[in-house]
Amino acid sequence: MDDASRGRNPLERFLNAVSNTIEGPVVWFREKIVEPNRPTYYWYHRKFRRVPTIDECYTDDSVCQFEANQQFKRDKMVDNEILNILRQRFEDCVLYEGPDAKVKCQGVLEQYKQAEENWFTKYGDLGGYGNATTAYMKQKHRMVWERRHGPVGTGMKEQVAGA
Repeated sequence: MDDASRGRNPLERFLNAVSNTIEGPVVWFREKIVEPNRPTYYWYHRKFRRVPTIDECYTDDSVCQFEANQQFKRDKMVDNEILNILRQRFEDCVLYEGPDAKVKCQGVLEQYKQAEENWFTKYGDLGGYGNATTAYMKQKHRMVWERRHGPVGTGMKEQVAGA
């Protein structure tokens, strides 16, 4: 044994012996009995089961609507974080590349702009208190508009005189 494990003087050796006598069985019990029989919880990657969306809930089923709203809030938080990560990637690319950033970071910027557009299509103009019902109504109104007038942003269709 080396000097670090035995102790440098008789008092330190005595204290190490007492500590090993008291602590040894506790450490053995924890390492051999408790930890092998305990399930591991990964709190940072907790997975929730998917619940029915708001369009699958009955109008009088408040529990289903509550779960759909909670799912909507979790999905929005995940989409916000994805957008933040893409934004950070673009900023890091610009910082790293310097003057060549316009050319070399173009792919990252396009990916970020596409994700930003998708986020706004789903969550934009809902406000701070938007929930699953308002997002569903926004989607429904957008689909009705596209059926009548074509894709959003292309202008309205010309009205036919005889129709």
